[in-house]
Amino acid sequence: MKSPVILIVGTVDTKSDEIGFMREQVIAAGGQALVMDVGVLTKGRVVPDIANTDVAASAGVTLQQVMDSGDENSAMALMAQGASALAAQLQREGSMDGLLVLGGTMGTDLALDVASSLPLGVPKVVLSTVAFSPLLPPERMPPDLMMVLWAGGLYGLNSLCQSALAQAAGAVVGACHVARVPRFDRPVVGMTSLGSSCLKYMVQLQPDLDKRGFDLAVFHTTGMGGRAFESLAAQGQFACVMDFSLQEMVNQMGGSVVSAGPDRLMGAGLKGVPMIVAPGATDLVDYPAWGQMPERFAGRPSHDHNRLIASVGIDADMRREFARELASRVRQARGPVHLVLPLQGIEEWDRPGAPLHDAEGLAALMDECGQCDWGAAEVSRIDAHINDAAFVQQVLKVFDDWLARGLVKKVAP
Repeated sequence: MKSPVILIVGTVDTKSDEIGFMREQVIAAGGQALVMDVGVLTKGRVVPDIANTDVAASAGVTLQQVMDSGDENSAMALMAQGASALAAQLQREGSMDGLLVLGGTMGTDLALDVASSLPLGVPKVVLSTVAFSPLLPPERMPPDLMMVLWAGGLYGLNSLCQSALAQAAGAVVGACHVARVPRFDRPVVGMTSLGSSCLKYMVQLQPDLDKRGFDLAVFHTTGMGGRAFESLAAQGQFACVMDFSLQEMVNQMGGSVVSAGPDRLMGAGLKGVPMIVAPGATDLVDYPAWGQMPERFAGRPSHDHNRLIASVGIDADMRREFARELASRVRQARGPVHLVLPLQGIEEWDRPGAPLHDAEGLAALMDECGQCDWGAAEVSRIDAHINDAAFVQQVLKVFDDWLARGLVKKVAP
């Protein structure tokens, strides 16, 4: 088995001992180490394979210009630019197999850029003192990033620090040994959904799409799932998208931490990928079940899904606001779009008698959708719930029509 080459990225000026130890651990785990220095101060005790001067040059500047750039933020942004370009080049050339970055807030800021420069399937491990922190915006997180909390790692090579360093080194080397880069040997339909207790259409659609020769990849729209979906859609990895769970857009509007970022729904549209869209679960704003409901939604009906996540129903005005924002994003699409509006409901908990049933709010959403300008998009209104068989039948009708007309290509990306 080939010994994987691990690109270790860190600031040699401040983390020489830690980087040296991590290099030893990568080698001990059966890998080869390639050290990239992204520090901008003095030289450290570790001699890097890729010097900080090379990193700066890859960003189109000298190291002195980086040091004179104004402050630590601008300096690290330049080094992140150079490190990302070099990492992507090394990966394209086959000179590295996995990425390992360590740091505090500065190193993690840089790490997110470097990891995002690499394709899906390339193992990426970040050892960070702020792993899993709300400081990390979902729109900057690669869909296959692995993070390890660097406990006790802010300064000094103590036993706690060594434990975390060794674990991260083993994780990336092990991942490289078993990594399977997605083959995409069949065309893929990208779909969004929540769990089947809320949205159920994927259960019926998967076998029908399989019969037509398409793989179905379903993304859980709880922030990171939507971000992964958008990333792959923007890369053109999907033959078609069925974006039926747009709750992350409402979460973003409502200030929820369960967000996929401000560009939700835009990846496929701007790439020209055919899109079938429905406003699934857009009556809800998610919030951490272990915290307080956002004050602006006090008094609204809510539902605790589990001990991690809860949802609160939004009012009619916010539903209208969402419809207008949805139309604005749909109009920007460069490929075919078909909007399916299920008039009887948009998630399981909004049925009559369920905890989030709101006939007035649903009527407001559908009324506003009827008034919106959808540009070149086609719109279907069906007298059914999104979880009914009639919704699935309408989706397949649109899909089959696009397939027959050659708008959906039956070829792998």
